[in-house]
Amino acid sequence: MSLRVSILTREYPPFIYGGAGVHVGQLVPQLEKLCDLVDVQCMGEPREGATAHAESFPEGANQALRTLGADVSMAAAIPEVDVIHAHTWYAQFAGLVGGRLLDVPTVVTAHSLEPDRPWKAEQLGGGYRVSSWIEKMAYEQADAVIAVSEAMIANIQAAYPSVDRSRIHVVKNGIDPEEFKPDHVRDVVDSLGVDLQHPVVVFVGRITRQKGLVHLVRAARELDPETQLVLLAGAPDTPEIAAEFDEAFAGLEAARPGKVTWVRDMLSREAVRQVLTHATVFACPSIYEPLGIVNLEAMACETAVVASAVGGIPEVVVDGSTGLLVPYDPDKSGDAAYVADFEHTFAARINELTRNPEKARDMGLAGRQRCIDEFSWSAIAAQTVAVYEKAIAAHRAR
Repeated sequence: MSLRVSILTREYPPFIYGGAGVHVGQLVPQLEKLCDLVDVQCMGEPREGATAHAESFPEGANQALRTLGADVSMAAAIPEVDVIHAHTWYAQFAGLVGGRLLDVPTVVTAHSLEPDRPWKAEQLGGGYRVSSWIEKMAYEQADAVIAVSEAMIANIQAAYPSVDRSRIHVVKNGIDPEEFKPDHVRDVVDSLGVDLQHPVVVFVGRITRQKGLVHLVRAARELDPETQLVLLAGAPDTPEIAAEFDEAFAGLEAARPGKVTWVRDMLSREAVRQVLTHATVFACPSIYEPLGIVNLEAMACETAVVASAVGGIPEVVVDGSTGLLVPYDPDKSGDAAYVADFEHTFAARINELTRNPEKARDMGLAGRQRCIDEFSWSAIAAQTVAVYEKAIAAHRAR
């Protein structure tokens, strides 16, 4: 069948900062092979391959309201299509408006859920109530909802019980094993002062409550003396998170002089690939993660993973085969003793692999093979198109 789709997203390459942006950036080229038209509407600076809309109206307003201003502009720019696919709450209002304006079905992808991220109230203030309201409307009114992991199904139904299970479809995130693959060149790691004669633990991600970086920094006090920690982590989301992280990081630097590197600037994906390749262990201490593309990126570079067993991470990291998982119960996040035990166990799992580089190497090889076998973007695009076709049929049947 002829198929024209409009992709609505806040992030689009080359300006991306999170998993949703990576997802869209990888999905679009594959969809172009299967669809007659793939229109992309994004936010921010102008770029090739998409129509960009500035988040500047109303000027000086709360971030959530500026996003809605961009959403209205996006909705007005959608061409004649058969289906609209909106990613994250940032673009879902545009999907709601555009779908009604054009009388076409809408699909939303659950990269994360606002009710599961209450810490965002620190970042958005009253805008968090706005973002939560938008997301609720989008999920309840969408013709189809895509969950990026099996674990997300229960989360969606808990957050939005009126969403019928028949409208939820699992299409997992993926990885391009030709983009993320072992890169044994050393110029980037050498420039960071990393000593490859000793174990290296790497973290890649934002400094947010969700990514749990402060737990890794506290756990790192218990790493073996020669183990190095490299953090590829940008600016914290809020002053409160910054203060908490800065205190923990300063304490770690004092306890492990010369063994901790914090790279504040965003590196290119090529540079990240090289750092991942030379890591003994990739650490993912997230307290909430619908799937976790970053774990796939590390695995594709043949690096073993130590991660918290939350959300969709166990669907990516196979405990004992491609890495090690550490149990974490988000409901106990306020229990200081429980959190301290989690951090202690996380350090112990890392030490288990840094002390046994052969085991870590075998896990890395198994991880890359799993990426190739289970998470190709071509298969994900085909599954996404199948969801579009179901959404179109459901819309016509209304």
